Amino acid sequence: MALAKENNKKLVLTGLLIGLIFAELDETVVSTAMPTIIRELHGLPLYGWVAGVYMLAVTVFMPILGKLADLFGRKRVYLSCISLFMLGSIVCGIAPSMAVLLIGRGIQGIGAGGLMPLALVIIGETYPLEQRAKIQSLFGPLMILPQLLGPTVGGYIVGNVNWHWVFLINIPVGIVAALVLSKGMRESRGEGKRSIDWAGAATLVLALLALLLAPVLISNKGYTWSSPLIIGLLVLSALLVGVLIRIESRAEEPIIPLHLFRNRNVVVLSTLVFILMLGIMGGIASFPFFAQNVMGLTPSEAGYLMLAFMAGAIPSSILNGFLITRIAYRNLFIVSFLLPIVGFLLLSRIGIDTTVLYIIVSFFILGIGMGALFGGDNLIVQESVDKEHSGIALSTVQLFQALGATIGLSIFGSLLANQIRSGVAGLAGQLPPGTANNIETGGIPPGLAPDLLTQVQTAFADAFQNIFTISVGFVIAAFFICWFLKKEVLKKREPEAESAAA
Repeated sequence: MALAKENNKKLVLTGLLIGLIFAELDETVVSTAMPTIIRELHGLPLYGWVAGVYMLAVTVFMPILGKLADLFGRKRVYLSCISLFMLGSIVCGIAPSMAVLLIGRGIQGIGAGGLMPLALVIIGETYPLEQRAKIQSLFGPLMILPQLLGPTVGGYIVGNVNWHWVFLINIPVGIVAALVLSKGMRESRGEGKRSIDWAGAATLVLALLALLLAPVLISNKGYTWSSPLIIGLLVLSALLVGVLIRIESRAEEPIIPLHLFRNRNVVVLSTLVFILMLGIMGGIASFPFFAQNVMGLTPSEAGYLMLAFMAGAIPSSILNGFLITRIAYRNLFIVSFLLPIVGFLLLSRIGIDTTVLYIIVSFFILGIGMGALFGGDNLIVQESVDKEHSGIALSTVQLFQALGATIGLSIFGSLLANQIRSGVAGLAGQLPPGTANNIETGGIPPGLAPDLLTQVQTAFADAFQNIFTISVGFVIAAFFICWFLKKEVLKKREPEAESAAA
């Protein structure tokens, strides 16, 4: 499967970026609009499922869409993903009830599951290696832009139009992205009959659903990781994975080819992103809660404090994009991943007197270290597998990243809540009535006496210290995992690759 020589690289890249940025923007815009949507649709009991259903659909269908792109062509499947995202947006935009809204979010999630991995594959087949390294090094930082703009855009739409247009605005944007990509991209592919591993696809979907329903139920229904239902789901997922391996070993065109797990770089990078996301996402995502309750920052100030991370990640990512074709990528990752250890050691020392400058320095160091991962892991995967397997290989690594982030958010969220709850247990009698039971989610109640406030803030700070101390262990593990990468410089694997993509 190859891209024809008359591809317009600028149009292809523009179409991909428009689609990706607006799909990412949709998540934060919807989060901002959710209080209004919940109020109008009377859907408070289903509030948490809006994000949960979307996440489930994205993660479950990511590898399946990657495999379909390998079989039937990147362009065809990518445009289908955009179409699904727009269809889901229409369903959400006209939803008369929360049930219909959840159906729409599920359809949106299926489409979104293919956008990022397939965009990287298309870029990989459109640009030669050195240009691709520089372009993909910017993808990670660019995806942070929607996180910054989302609250403002969502607030404006809800305040000046109505919440329906939070979803409906995706339609014209999606059409533009699809038209630009269609005009710029030409793809030639074999027309031979392709077999689809339906049994493998169904088993994979069921295994991932069983696994991912566990953190979703914990977040939305109050279950714990030791609940019989959660343990049952995890056991069921493990059994289904065993069945999946048996099916894939016999399938003509397996959804996830087992030979990928004999590829050293695919295994190392899948392990790396899983361990990293598992260990750091919970603390990072929860940090604004610390900034507001202990440091006294507003929600906006707490959110924009995270810009320090991007201030380090963007130049680091760009620099790594230049160096990864000149220096052994294992060396780049080893040096880079020393810095997250330093960053989390600093964060493990935060307390009630922590200053904004201290946090900025800590997040800046973290950003510099994590910059190597923005685009670098995807590029290494693409160059480590045959071109016909690049779609499923990238999707598989991103699947492990999504699984690590999802499970990590749930586990660390539960740990943080439990530690805050136990930390203030002895102060429950001094707190306003009804606040002690939900202080770990509702925050510190206003109007506390100075001495009591200090004690409660100390309990919060201790809980976050423990969380970040655990994260130190995970980033140390990630550092050692980097040593198992191949010690080689990325180079074009075949002379015709560049000419085919020119």
